[in-house]
Amino acid sequence: MSDKKISRFPVPEINDLPDDIKERILTVQEKAGFVPNVFLVLAHRPDEFRAFFAFHDALIEKESGLSKAEKEMIIVATSNDNNCQYCVVAHGAILRIRAKNPLIADQVAVNYRKADITPKQTAMLDFAMKVSIDSKSIGDADFEILRQHGFSDDDIWDIAGITAFFGLSNRMANFTSMRPNDEFFSMGRELSRAKE
Repeated sequence: MSDKKISRFPVPEINDLPDDIKERILTVQEKAGFVPNVFLVLAHRPDEFRAFFAFHDALIEKESGLSKAEKEMIIVATSNDNNCQYCVVAHGAILRIRAKNPLIADQVAVNYRKADITPKQTAMLDFAMKVSIDSKSIGDADFEILRQHGFSDDDIWDIAGITAFFGLSNRMANFTSMRPNDEFFSMGRELSRAKE
């Protein structure tokens, strides 16, 4: 476990937090076995913490035409482009677990166009990158490409929403110098051995 600072800003003690935030953090700790630093760093401003995680849950936890692994692919690819170490490491771990593939997160982060993903997923990430880098140039042709791959308009909204939300997350993580938990680095990397 690292003893390095996880934020440029003060990190509150869990027991000093409002009850709803404390309960959410302890629930995550019970499920994951540790508290992801994003919860501790953003708890510095409780109202924004609540808004952030409400929006996160609305995008990530709802039923969608995108699989949970595909949502994580979007986060990893765009977060890498935004040079967000925290989100690439944390969501890379989640992607490895959700895809049941110990290689996929590194492939998607470094160059998703060479990753072992489907043409449909490549089109999804092409669009996500356009939303992240050059949203002003999105046009009907982009929607047509996605529809040809079987994405619905709701799916397209989800791709854009996840990309935009994590653009915010990436900037907050970089601005606060949010440090990834050491636990994330090894999560999901032993999946191939477990199958043998």
